[in-house]
Amino acid sequence: MDYKQTALTDLLKILEVRGIFTPEQTQTIRIRQGVIRALIKKEKIHGSLNQRYEPNPVEIILASGTIPANGAVLDEETLAELWANAKNVPYLRIDPLRLDAKLITESFSQNFARLNVVLPISLRDNILTVATDYPQNEELVRMLKSTQRYDIATVLASRTAILRSIAETYGFRTSVNAAATEQTQSANLTAMAIGNLEQFMKIRQLEEIDSSDSHIVNAVDYLLNYAFAQRATDIHIEPHRDNCMVRLRIDGILHVIHTLPIIVHSPIVARLKTLSRMDIAEKRRPQDGRIKTEYESNEVELRVSTMPVAFGEKMVIRILNTGKLFHGIDQLGMVDEELASFRRMLASRTGLILVTGPTGSGKTTTLYSALQVLNSPEVNITTVEDPVEMVCEAFNQVQVQPKIGLDFAHALRTVLRQDPDIIMVGEIRDEETAHMAVQAALTGHLVLSTLHTNDAPSAITRLLDLNIPPFLLSSCLVGCIAQRLVRKICPHCRTERVLTEEEIHILGLRQSSSQRAELHVAEGKGCVDCRKTGMYGQIGVFEVLEVNKTMRRLIHDAADAERLKRTACSDGMNTLLESALKKLGNREIPYGEVVRVLGLGEIE
Repeated sequence: MDYKQTALTDLLKILEVRGIFTPEQTQTIRIRQGVIRALIKKEKIHGSLNQRYEPNPVEIILASGTIPANGAVLDEETLAELWANAKNVPYLRIDPLRLDAKLITESFSQNFARLNVVLPISLRDNILTVATDYPQNEELVRMLKSTQRYDIATVLASRTAILRSIAETYGFRTSVNAAATEQTQSANLTAMAIGNLEQFMKIRQLEEIDSSDSHIVNAVDYLLNYAFAQRATDIHIEPHRDNCMVRLRIDGILHVIHTLPIIVHSPIVARLKTLSRMDIAEKRRPQDGRIKTEYESNEVELRVSTMPVAFGEKMVIRILNTGKLFHGIDQLGMVDEELASFRRMLASRTGLILVTGPTGSGKTTTLYSALQVLNSPEVNITTVEDPVEMVCEAFNQVQVQPKIGLDFAHALRTVLRQDPDIIMVGEIRDEETAHMAVQAALTGHLVLSTLHTNDAPSAITRLLDLNIPPFLLSSCLVGCIAQRLVRKICPHCRTERVLTEEEIHILGLRQSSSQRAELHVAEGKGCVDCRKTGMYGQIGVFEVLEVNKTMRRLIHDAADAERLKRTACSDGMNTLLESALKKLGNREIPYGEVVRVLGLGEIE
């Protein structure tokens, strides 16, 4: 009997021996396997995966809906790994960022890979390692040996991961290579009419991409789908002398994804410029545009920016997910006392609230989350932004356009004639904007804005440097929030350890010799889910300065930042370091992130 025909019985026996299923459960699956197999094939063939689709044992067991008798949680990856371990076969959880696209596409055709569910992983010492969804698949090994000039080694991986990697890798590379062959910058680029800021553009899902369409159109769709799937916040498309580099920023760190032929750089940029309603003929000046689309039923905004560099136009695409930008302030990462202070600030309804931090520190998310709390039919909320980060119909959003003289100050002056209750100013950049924001706060409006300063007290001195009279600032300022984004520990490879004496010293937690207790923290060892970084996702650390009577007197007296900070700390403010140390102690973030984000450096 064929190995694949006995594989289901083999896997069910493993699950029964390990106590995951009872004998009665495995017998039920054996009896119903024909019906389950037919249902899976009907669904997959309807999705046009391929007409010869044959479910594997893992899919059949999961589709049976059988609940493990021992309370274990079973998914495709877990079952595949269990099967591999029982058969003494190496198991691989596929990391899309570490796949060798050139090796994959040059080893064999996409049809062969998809039909046989096989994916090349590596080539070392004349041994081609391939991933398959069956352990000890001797039939596949014999077939590959007859067609390849290498020895063959196999590892087991989940079928879904293999098929998705085949679709992404072959699809993108095939499109890029075909486009390079065509050597064209304008083939089949679809023109778009200029509409409003929210014009929707459909980005096709992987299964919707048709090989008969323009190769550049396909390549862009593959690239965007891949970026969405990898939780990227930015896509960098950079021209170099001999090639084009594509990088993704994931959890604040850039990863090199593709190195493409330089001949396809211009067509890819032109396609994206067309989608974002830019002038594709203008390559000497920076341009900005935006694309509104969706991914897995979630609304996504793409903010596109181009800039001329030495070897062409560099393009950066900021990916803004509505679900991440609009959420409650209790999900930002503030501890209880910080959240209580922030809520008191928002409850004031008049005055000036400032959020400070470097670019990419999450200031916009904090502001939008605050506006969501304040929003109601009874209030008029107007924002002045450059550019509008995320279109929200609940707010009146104004985009600054310096080319026609509509800067922050002029836009703010106009907004004040529009009967606003709450105003959000994207950034206070100059003296005129600062004065307008203060005047608005003094005349019964709640104004929220951002500044680029290192900490919360420095926001006060920054406004004084912009010639805001101290007596006016002390009258209207409600509070300042400084923030940073730090990466969280990966939950899939989490482990605990003890801080060394050197690390304790760097954090400023030196203990006396009589009080040297072990300080336990957590970190990630590195796995496929976190791309071997040990970190997954981001969370904010905050410094919340709430202006009270004491602080108002100091502002009125134009006190320096150091004195303001000492007073705020004595009144209960947590500094950024203290906020980070709390999250470190709670095992939310690793030691390395505290050092990296707050610039503590290493001990001399």
